[in-house]
Amino acid sequence: MEFADVIMQRESVRNYDPMKPVDKDILKRILEAGRIAPSAANFQPWHFYLVSSYTMLEKVRRCYDRSWMYDAPHILIVAGNRREAWRRPDGYNSLETDLTIAMTHMILAATNEGVATCWIAHFDYQRLREALELKSYEEVFAITPLGYPRQEFVKKGMKNRKALGEVAIYL
Repeated sequence: MEFADVIMQRESVRNYDPMKPVDKDILKRILEAGRIAPSAANFQPWHFYLVSSYTMLEKVRRCYDRSWMYDAPHILIVAGNRREAWRRPDGYNSLETDLTIAMTHMILAATNEGVATCWIAHFDYQRLREALELKSYEEVFAITPLGYPRQEFVKKGMKNRKALGEVAIYL
């Protein structure tokens, strides 16, 4: 797919077919897109948790109380270690930026593969930490289901965004 098509087709999907898991090779390509994502000073302060087992899915799904989440055959969680992230001299820490870039790469890779996603930042942080048994230094900023929409699902196909003239400043 052309890159412009990928970014135009990416859409938050809240409709998954639980009977259609994503092929392991496709999941690997999605994870690979995150692995090669840029990070500040190339520190790569991340781990990608791909949840596919029934037991772990049940635990992780409880962190986000939406019924459609229970249909997704996979959930991807991007976590990182603030101590391993690059720091600017003024104290800025790149962890959130690095994890966001990696998640964006994986979501766009999923779109390219025909796999649906939905960026989720509003989840029960403590419940997710406990479900994954995260180490004290691991932080999570986003999760996404991965799967194929049900057959009857229809994409909206439109982006409600500000006009380029409202957001771009040419100097």
